[in-house]
Amino acid sequence: MRILTVLTYYRPHTSGLTIYAERLARAFVRRGHQVTVMTTQYDQSLPREENLDGVKVIRVPVALRISKGVIAPTFGLVATKLVAQHDVVQLHLPQFDAPGVALRARLFGKPVVLTYHCDLFLPPGFFNRVVNLVVQVQNNMAALLANHLVTYTQDYADHSAYLSRYRRKLTPFLPPVILPPADPGAVEAFAETNQTRQRQPVIGMVTRFAAEKGVEVLLEALPAVLEKYPQAQVLFAGQYQNVMGEQAYADRLMPRIRKFEEMGCWTFLGNLSQQQLAAFYPNMDVLVVPSLNSTEAFGLVQVEAMMNNVACVASALPGVRRPVQMHAMGKVVPIGDAAALAGALLEIFAEKEKYRCDSAALAHQYDPDTVAAEYEKLFEGLIIKNGKI
Repeated sequence: MRILTVLTYYRPHTSGLTIYAERLARAFVRRGHQVTVMTTQYDQSLPREENLDGVKVIRVPVALRISKGVIAPTFGLVATKLVAQHDVVQLHLPQFDAPGVALRARLFGKPVVLTYHCDLFLPPGFFNRVVNLVVQVQNNMAALLANHLVTYTQDYADHSAYLSRYRRKLTPFLPPVILPPADPGAVEAFAETNQTRQRQPVIGMVTRFAAEKGVEVLLEALPAVLEKYPQAQVLFAGQYQNVMGEQAYADRLMPRIRKFEEMGCWTFLGNLSQQQLAAFYPNMDVLVVPSLNSTEAFGLVQVEAMMNNVACVASALPGVRRPVQMHAMGKVVPIGDAAALAGALLEIFAEKEKYRCDSAALAHQYDPDTVAAEYEKLFEGLIIKNGKI
């Protein structure tokens, strides 16, 4: 099968969406399919075309940035050529260009599947409200043209104003999650470097430093944790400097974080590779996902932590709460409630041995190959149906 995957950002850009797309594309290749990823050249230093792990990546030049989006004038021309060459088109949303690509697929008689990752909420302001509205219109046009939609959980779909309109052609697939084994000695080396044996308990956060991630909720909860556990520390893994569109948010929170850094109870680790994360997770006592709005639909990192028998505290957002609920590996707290987050952390620290799971079964359930097989069935069914029309 020739699969065309289209999204605005692809690797090396780091987000849950790009990680999902990369894992799925690689799994399709391993299963014998020809995969092309069409994306934007958001960084001019990136090659226009390259092969990554068997996946052909084509990047379209960017002429202009608008908020967190980009304008690529030749996107349509490239899409026309590529859609004609493939058997099925998978679009990752949110994406401004999705309706144009979906229309081309329909005109060429190619099935279109949308994978909807999350809603888009930009920071307050008139311009961002306009951008939000435009993206909503584009997403709805794409959904009307699509043959089928996929999202992470039924919980998220049931609470999404967007997805609930298209229930008749929507299927939830769990996301692809995989973590390599840690290198020999890497867990111990990480512990020594970051004093995770001396400063405990360890609270992990693995995300971009962005407003929707709820970093301030953890900041407000931390004093109560330190009162009970003066040696507690937060290890923040992920981009925290020069995050696109998040400078005002960083400027507001960094003065408070610097005080915790000076106390030795907050450390920024920067972006970690999958191999580095494999050494990081076993050094955690708990992972927190205090996200604030539906731009977060699941939180892949929760499953990565659970694979290492690390409990999670997640906010009660639809979709985000599901890993904890499905696998009984932590606690769900009200959205934005710092006191509840602190209380949940203290409860978990007091009974850490309670949180254990079947790591092998969990890994199989989220294995990219397992997820790719579900997509294959969907694609094949749509191709057959299209052939009969």
